[in-house]
Amino acid sequence: MNKCFLFPIYLTLLSLLAACSSRQNFTNPVISGDLPDPSVIRVNGSYYATSTSSEWAPFYPYFKSKDLINWTQIGHIFDVQPEWTLSSFWAPELYELNGKVYCYYTARRRTDGITCIGVAIANSPEGPFVDHGILINHGKEAIDAFIFDDAGQLYITWKAYGLDDRNIEIVGSKLSADGLRLEGELFSLLRDDEGIGMEGQYHYKEGDYYYLIYAARDCCGPKSNYDVRVARAKSFTGPYEKYEGNPILTGGKQYVSVGHGTAVKGLDNQLYYLCHGYLSGDNVYQGRQPILQQIKMNKEGWPYFVTGKEASRNQPLIKAAHKQEKSADFKDSFDSKSLKPEWTWNYAFATNEFELVNKQLHLKGTAKPDNDYGTAMCVRPTAQHYTFETQVVNQNDASKGLTLYGDHKNLFLLSIQGNEIHLKSVKDGKEDLLETVVNDANNVYLKVEVNRGVYCDFFWSTDGRHWKKINQEAIDATALTRWDRVARPGLIHIGKANAPAIFSYFKMNKASI
Repeated sequence: MNKCFLFPIYLTLLSLLAACSSRQNFTNPVISGDLPDPSVIRVNGSYYATSTSSEWAPFYPYFKSKDLINWTQIGHIFDVQPEWTLSSFWAPELYELNGKVYCYYTARRRTDGITCIGVAIANSPEGPFVDHGILINHGKEAIDAFIFDDAGQLYITWKAYGLDDRNIEIVGSKLSADGLRLEGELFSLLRDDEGIGMEGQYHYKEGDYYYLIYAARDCCGPKSNYDVRVARAKSFTGPYEKYEGNPILTGGKQYVSVGHGTAVKGLDNQLYYLCHGYLSGDNVYQGRQPILQQIKMNKEGWPYFVTGKEASRNQPLIKAAHKQEKSADFKDSFDSKSLKPEWTWNYAFATNEFELVNKQLHLKGTAKPDNDYGTAMCVRPTAQHYTFETQVVNQNDASKGLTLYGDHKNLFLLSIQGNEIHLKSVKDGKEDLLETVVNDANNVYLKVEVNRGVYCDFFWSTDGRHWKKINQEAIDATALTRWDRVARPGLIHIGKANAPAIFSYFKMNKASI
């Protein structure tokens, strides 16, 4: 047979095989960016998920999916900070009750800084959520709530004694039928006898046993060693026996660490665990990203993950799920009536300091202490090599432009002030001017390229096409990584409200390696 005739058939077969392969698998993370401690529920054929927002506002980003694989951010649990809260917006947990969606969440109390568990309720799974205040105030710290229905009796469990000179415990209480009050005496389900940490629990029942899946070891940072473990009992209240095969999920070649999640039935009626993981290598600087893995039971009656004990990015596609879409680049032309839900800002310094006017973003400032660096609006990085840019369309005495932002005292900024472009670093509140460029153009474009997650190059332009590099060598921004979160790219304004920053667009694009 003619070889020239066979060659196109061979290519066609390869294409078909590749297409089939891509349909049969999905790749973690299923939601890109720093979204720790995810919680997921299924309501009326749709999935909803939320996560820790830490020191970023709005509070607890909120997502929707039809298949657990492809997610869209639809908003936040709270657009406005609950009055009782101060900071540390951690570990929200979703639960459906009586046709409503409850969110049990962790935050520090404004009056004394004690970490408590609050509750909010939405009449619809897509909100809005209304806060009902503090539910649990337990000692020095109460975090990581989870709700379980045992034959009609609601229970709530949480992590206790993490700040005390004693072993951490998962403790619980009966919960009222409306989900808003503790009832009866508290009880202990599981204790951290090994002294390695215990939190982020998830409960479910299979056959004769109640299973308690939990996270152990160090949760956070590029050198963390978080893993997933399990215990079981014949009664929900215990006593629980820990599995001799623990941990059942760990980091490894593809992940630094994994843990803290909840599970839900997929479209194939199988159980899938959504937790977070730090990718290994330079991708670690994208933070703790949501990963999905299927759970099954072994013949001894213990759960295991179908792709192995070591967390894997490549997972078999859920039956009836759609093909996984690639995470998109981000762009905002500010031509809508409201900000895109991907935007975040430092909650303590930026609330209500921006507005959209004539397809432009006006970012305003207020009188701040000298060592608080402005109003920053940022997005979550979704790649280890990316660029972000903007156009500043006004001149005044305020400093305005781009930032790679760790917190209000640790950041890099490329900004325009008068007719000067400044490249500055801020470390522990101390400012260092690295470079200055004099430019008299009214409209200036600024761009930052980030490689390997933290190495930055800074550029400026008068037309947005021809770029001039400011720094001589790439600048290392590793120090911006906070203990519980990673640096975010975005816009910044440092100045007074009567001297705003005006931006015509912002975009963040993944770059080829």
